Amino acid sequence: MGALHEGHLDLVRAAERRGNLVVVSIFVNPTQFGPHEDFERYPRDLEADVARVADVGAGIVFAPDAAAIYPDGEQTRVRVGALASHLCGAHRPGHFEGVATVVTKLWSIVGPCVAVFGRKDYQQLAVLRRVARDLFIPVEVVGHPIVRETDGLAMSSRNAYLSAEERDRARSLSRALFDASRAFDAGERRVAPLLERARETVGAAATSIDYVTLADPESLEPLGVDDVVGERALLAVAARVGATRLIDNFVLGEDARP
Repeated sequence: MGALHEGHLDLVRAAERRGNLVVVSIFVNPTQFGPHEDFERYPRDLEADVARVADVGAGIVFAPDAAAIYPDGEQTRVRVGALASHLCGAHRPGHFEGVATVVTKLWSIVGPCVAVFGRKDYQQLAVLRRVARDLFIPVEVVGHPIVRETDGLAMSSRNAYLSAEERDRARSLSRALFDASRAFDAGERRVAPLLERARETVGAAATSIDYVTLADPESLEPLGVDDVVGERALLAVAARVGATRLIDNFVLGEDARP
């Protein structure tokens, strides 16, 4: 959606390795924002974004205005079921319907392709894989590892909202994930202690917490506090630092700490 950072540029590099023409869409999609979210103030700098992606291999930049994607009279939406109802879906009604709809439109415009998405929004990636599979869209959806700052903070366009003090506090999200990962690697498999460790770290620095959840990495169904983690589990967090909502995740038993 623009305000591109090194994480986005890494997606372009990954796409270039997989094909001979890279198409980058830059579009702040209105249908995935709720009525009290940050659509109007979402950072935008199209000229700088185009220059950045051109430098790393983008062949085409597609940056339509909203009327081109949502022409007068359009009515169609793409809705995903249970996969979109957990995690962020429970806190952002309609968000994943907007995401699924706009990406389906973009895929229809581009045609058969490999589509590269970052794993920072793990749920978005899962939803879009489901959309491509269920609607027989000729697209291979590839998840690219999270790109982090040197201190562990996941790169995000919304990091630009953070003051210096908030930026320091935002590190609590990644610290929480890495703390729980260390416990998992040491043999802890009980959901309750893993969640307690992560929530304590986030809660000490965040203004508010939407969720700190351990979930099945495929279905995204949250695990119960009395459950025991198997070989893999998704640990996902969404919290506000100041007024900025941030997300991060780590797949226990799969991802490597930086």
